[in-house]
Order: sequence, then C-alpha cells, then structure tokens
Amino acid sequence: MSFDQLLAFCAFAAIGSVTPGPNNTMMLASGLNHGFVRSLPHLAGISIGFTLMVLSIGLGLHAVFVQLPALQAVLKYAGAAYLLWLAWQLAKSAPMGSQSPAAGAKPMSFLAAAAFQWVNPKAWVMAVGAVTTYLPHSFQAHDALLLALVFGVVNAPCVGAWAAFGVAMRRVLQDARSVRVFNFIAAGLLVASLYPILAA
Repeated sequence: MSFDQLLAFCAFAAIGSVTPGPNNTMMLASGLNHGFVRSLPHLAGISIGFTLMVLSIGLGLHAVFVQLPALQAVLKYAGAAYLLWLAWQLAKSAPMGSQSPAAGAKPMSFLAAAAFQWVNPKAWVMAVGAVTTYLPHSFQAHDALLLALVFGVVNAPCVGAWAAFGVAMRRVLQDARSVRVFNFIAAGLLVASLYPILAA
C-alpha cells in the first residue's frame, strides 16, 4: 500500500468509524451513564474486536459467506435480535448514582463488545468495504495485518470521542429524568439502525 493509498484508507476508516451506528450510539450512552473510565473496556472491545474482524475477512473469511449465504442471514437476524435486546437494556437503565433497581447496570464488558462486532451490520459493511477496496489483488498476509491494525488505530479515538461526548452531556443532563429521556432516545436510535439490516 502506497503512502497516498494509506492516507485515503485512513480517511475512509475515520469517516466510517465516527459516523453514527450501533457502536457509537452505545458508547455515547455508556459515557453518559457510566463515565469515560468505566467505558474503556467497552471501547477496547470495539476496537480490538473490529481489528480482528478486518484481519479475518482479509485472510479469507469473506469466502465462507460466498459459499454459505445462509450463514450471513443467520448473523444478520442474530445481530438484529441482539440490538433489540441492547435497546431494551438501554431504555430501562438508570443514570449513574440512581437508587432505582436498574442502577446496578454495568457498562458492556470487553468480551461482549468484541463479540458484538461479529453481529454488528455496520462493522461488516466497513470491514468488507475496507478489504475489497484497499487490499491489492495479489496481497500478502502482512498486507491484511497492516490494514487491520491501521483501521484499529484510527477506529479507537473516533469511537472514544462518542464516549467523551456522552460524559460532556452529563453537565447538561443533570437530573435523572433527563438522563432517562436520553437513554430512551438512544434506544430508539438503536432500533432505527435495524432498518438497513432488515430492508436489505
């Protein structure tokens, strides 16, 4: 990959990573509800899980889906079901410091966030797009590794910015009722993100 191609790929990775999607919506809500530090395992799970996804696709995993299209459908609807469950958990969660029963809710763990990438439709679109667009036809394994690592490095601060924005919003949404309204809206956005999945 030439320097110009690398710059173009970094721009692609940054735009894809920072635009709204399930990961960013959940990080925004996590920053608001749990704070930035407690959201770091979630952030690390997203970046590392996504990096491994890009690497796996670059090393040939996409060929499996060409041979087994039913597997892609299974992942598609499993992801939709999981997003609905996440939206429900978010809608009923209580703000940090609340004394309600839902206050025991915890931010998403590293492993859960990493595993979520495999059922996240936006992650699949980004990963397949990166591999098919930016890897040369006669690429080596180290080319796929470089692509995945660069994507992971670019992805982390872009997604982390959403958590930081969530933390900043705590200064505006200072009462429990406002935070609950925000959580409900964020849950609605997660549900809305299902439309491209189910319409495809």
